[in-house]
Amino acid sequence: MRVHIRTIHRRGHRRIVGALSAALLCTAGVTALPAAARTPDSPEAGPASTTAAPRLPDGLAKTPPMGFNNWNSTHCRAEFNEEMVKGIADLFVAKGLKDAGYQYVNLDDCWALPTRDGNGKLVPDPQRFPHGIKAVADYVHSKGLKFGIYTSAGIKTCNPAGFPGGLGHEKSDAQQFADWGVDYLKYDNCNNLGVDAKQRYRTMRDALKATGRPIVYSICEWGENKPWEWASDVGHLWRTTGDISDSWSSMLGIAKQNLPLAPHAGPGHWNDPDMLEVGNGGMTDTEYRSHFALWSMMAAPLLIGSDLRKATPETFEILANKDLIAVDQDPLGKQATVVKSESGRWTLVRQLADGARAVALFNETGRPQRITTTAGELGLPQADGYRLRDLWRHQNTHTTGTVSATVPAHGTTVYRIAADKRWAAYPPAVETGTDRTPLVEAGTPGGLRSTVRNLGGTPATHLTVTLKAPRGWRVRATSPATDRALPGGRTLTTGWKITAPAGTAPGAYDLPLTADYRSPRGERITTTLPGTAHVVVPPPAGTADAADLPWLTATNGWGPVEKNTSVGESDAGDGRPLSIGGTGFAKGLGVHAPSEVSFYTGGRCSVFTAQVGIDDESGDRGSVGFEVWADGKRVATSPSVTGADAARAVSAPVAGARTVQLVVTDGGDGIDYDHADWADAKFRC
Repeated sequence: MRVHIRTIHRRGHRRIVGALSAALLCTAGVTALPAAARTPDSPEAGPASTTAAPRLPDGLAKTPPMGFNNWNSTHCRAEFNEEMVKGIADLFVAKGLKDAGYQYVNLDDCWALPTRDGNGKLVPDPQRFPHGIKAVADYVHSKGLKFGIYTSAGIKTCNPAGFPGGLGHEKSDAQQFADWGVDYLKYDNCNNLGVDAKQRYRTMRDALKATGRPIVYSICEWGENKPWEWASDVGHLWRTTGDISDSWSSMLGIAKQNLPLAPHAGPGHWNDPDMLEVGNGGMTDTEYRSHFALWSMMAAPLLIGSDLRKATPETFEILANKDLIAVDQDPLGKQATVVKSESGRWTLVRQLADGARAVALFNETGRPQRITTTAGELGLPQADGYRLRDLWRHQNTHTTGTVSATVPAHGTTVYRIAADKRWAAYPPAVETGTDRTPLVEAGTPGGLRSTVRNLGGTPATHLTVTLKAPRGWRVRATSPATDRALPGGRTLTTGWKITAPAGTAPGAYDLPLTADYRSPRGERITTTLPGTAHVVVPPPAGTADAADLPWLTATNGWGPVEKNTSVGESDAGDGRPLSIGGTGFAKGLGVHAPSEVSFYTGGRCSVFTAQVGIDDESGDRGSVGFEVWADGKRVATSPSVTGADAARAVSAPVAGARTVQLVVTDGGDGIDYDHADWADAKFRC
């Protein structure tokens, strides 16, 4: 659960209501539905609830469901309506998403009126759905697609408006859904009165089964009761985490929660790490590609959460990647497992039905990293060569066993690899990389070294390496950047001098590295490594406030890093003046764990100092740790602090360092209320 300060977000609201209701009922010794809430559908009402429970699998969801859900892009805003839903169905067909495998067009909360009719039936909101739900379902079906709906396993859904939930109305609601032509039900967990989760979700399972209509059943109880341990004969998928939000930290945290649950997933019963955020704007395209790749590797349901009417071509390109969709939909149904994880470098492997392996090289850090593995580590048999398909570039090459890539910050490279007797018919795979991200002071030459490695068993001929800089920049190779024939297993290393024009504004600039070569058969291959150069400005002599200096990079666990205010909520500029332990500060940085803010110091500074602590907007809650790193080496750390603590002084020696990183960790107990301040943060230079 992530709870923030002034606003209780849907994710926090869900969990607070469920946990509070359970706690109150347990205190009172109540375990059953109150009499006033019982109907003939209630679990206690009659012998139907004592009949033998039907068991899954039932032939549904043999592969993870794929489709759309409106919540992440619309919440309960007025734009969620009949025309939107129909428009999404149209786009599924027009943009090739249906052909790529997407089937379900699903409604989330707020589709109904807050009260049932006189017969206890659910009533669609006539403003949002003037023609009713069945008419919308019929339209979706007319496109060759399937239709889904939402309710909660409680007396109300999760929205504060109090839309009716299904608890005590399971038979009636299930039949109503079936009569409308529903193919998919998402069943949430709010306002559940503390009734046992297994009982609530099994009751709806039985009600859905009794309708005779095949309906995929999505259990959305946020992993609170470990449904992966008991729900394989209850639902076709179950949420393993709280709600996702459109941020790198949320996506990453959820992926890490879901990865260890691989043994519990399989055909007809899937771990669900929540819907996709791809295209909603809170992450970069590189981060969205990682999001989509990780979900595909984890055999996760792929439910688009962006408004496709507004989506960019890049968003459609990610969502319609048939190579990655084939991994997600592989009929063997094995979720990826972690081969190794070290210093933010992850290697994930997924066994596929044809004996091949999908391998993801995932870089969670904010800087490029080389990640490498071997066919043997991936569980493949010994062979002379392997076919290696890059699932983002849609390109076949070969390797003699090494699988390696320099992966951009927050990026994921994904391959499909298999032993192949015809391996030599494919071009050799080459890996491009650089030794670092160049930091360039405008008008002053900076250096960089690139490498091109031949991972194959045949030569890469007519090799040319190119470093492309922005218009007006000067780039010069200081050592050979070509090779007539780079043999298998060999590396071409090239030095480069890079000069940004005087007056170039500070910031990040694209600096892609391209290797162009031919296979022995003459096939031309081009591979490009996205790269970045940072134009930097040295700090002024004397004492400088960190808030007045441009940062190189800034990552935050919630919302953006703020200058001279607390981090507040998710929007920029929504914090308040910095305050720790009742003491206010005019200058500094407001962050939220986990966080890292890096600065260029150019070897010109000697000491960094700050007053650190949790901002008073968190009250006495939260706990964090503060660290200072200089050129990748930790040079200062604070004991864990809580919201009840006064500000603590931090002083870090940074003499000679080109970069300094200010890091905040979560204190080891999660990130709730971890609004942290680097108050009065200064460099002495």
